[in-house]
Amino acid sequence: MPDATTPAGDAVADATRRLLSARRGGGAQPAADLPDAPAAYAVQAAVAEALGWFGGGVPRHWKSGGAGRTAVLTHAPLPPAGVHASPADLRGVPFHFRGIEAEIALRLGEPVDAARAALGAPVAIDAMCVAIEVVDSRWVEGVQAPPLAKLADLQSHGALVLGDWVSYAARDWAAQAVRVEIGERVLDFRGTHAFGDPTWGLPAWLRHATQGGAVLPAGTVVTTGTWCGLPMAAAGDAVRVVFDGIGEARLQF
Repeated sequence: MPDATTPAGDAVADATRRLLSARRGGGAQPAADLPDAPAAYAVQAAVAEALGWFGGGVPRHWKSGGAGRTAVLTHAPLPPAGVHASPADLRGVPFHFRGIEAEIALRLGEPVDAARAALGAPVAIDAMCVAIEVVDSRWVEGVQAPPLAKLADLQSHGALVLGDWVSYAARDWAAQAVRVEIGERVLDFRGTHAFGDPTWGLPAWLRHATQGGAVLPAGTVVTTGTWCGLPMAAAGDAVRVVFDGIGEARLQF
């Protein structure tokens, strides 16, 4: 983490204060100004520690992704209280807004440490499931907040809903059909993952998540990016996401 006596350390402390205020009921805050990605990741860690999300242990749920294979991937550990099994009733959750991302979540089938991650060799994935990521923000600017502010805010994470797990098997992801139902709207997609294959970003995520001596246990889950862009839902909407041949996930706002 940047030293608190440096300008970067001041920026981390300021962003942490703002996010903690928002998460403790103070309402959305103006986006913080952060100098670089290490500062944004330091804010993630500071907020998690202050709120006791992981009890000094290793996060068991993550999000990871990017705009494409030439982009810098970003990552965020997810608070356990925001992870739900499908069908999920989220009517009591105070979202600022409700962006919907249809995703595939992957589950590690073996422990991974930094040495294993550095090898870059394939890591065993034992299962996958359909996931709905609810995108929300603690910043007043919402999805228009600066990228580093969004990264500090767990990549604008609101909640994660996980469908039933099925055994992982390689697929023709370019042909994968996805249906997203939000209230009365029905949106169809095919082969629209930014990487072409949701497993493509795993090496970068593993290197990030095992920094500092962390060991990811078997069963750790990562969700891998949207197939549907970011359509918006409203309070009262039911949301259903179906990946042909894999499964579905549902939630109710």
